[in-house]
Amino acid sequence: MRKVALALAMAACAMAAEKFGKGLTLSQPTPVATILASPDQYVGKTVQVRGKVSEVCTMMGCWMQLVDNKDGMRIKVNDGEIMFPKDAVGKTATAEGLLKKLVLSKAQAIARAKHEAEEQGRKFDPASVKSGGTLYQLQGTGAVLVD
Repeated sequence: MRKVALALAMAACAMAAEKFGKGLTLSQPTPVATILASPDQYVGKTVQVRGKVSEVCTMMGCWMQLVDNKDGMRIKVNDGEIMFPKDAVGKTATAEGLLKKLVLSKAQAIARAKHEAEEQGRKFDPASVKSGGTLYQLQGTGAVLVD
């Protein structure tokens, strides 16, 4: 009886999963904290991360933010290739892709922050951006969302 219940529970979980893109090829995720502790070791490599979805692009679904404990990472996809659903916030996601390093000038950081504020309907003050910076994000190729 226990085996039947376990099989039913596993089947229900599998049915609740939503797949996006090319799927997952790596056997297990790397914690976001591990990647961010030495990001240059992972830049240009395919990595897999898992976490709770904290945000999704409200305009085109072209990115989602995953949070693993307190560490977050943006999963960005090419517009139109994958569209993450807006109701993904709060769900657990596993995503895979190439880790990219983005070095932004102050002007680029302002433009990025302004665009994000517009997407989310927030007011934006350019003076709030004091300098450029370095960001690491996943150029997503596949993801799985689970309720």
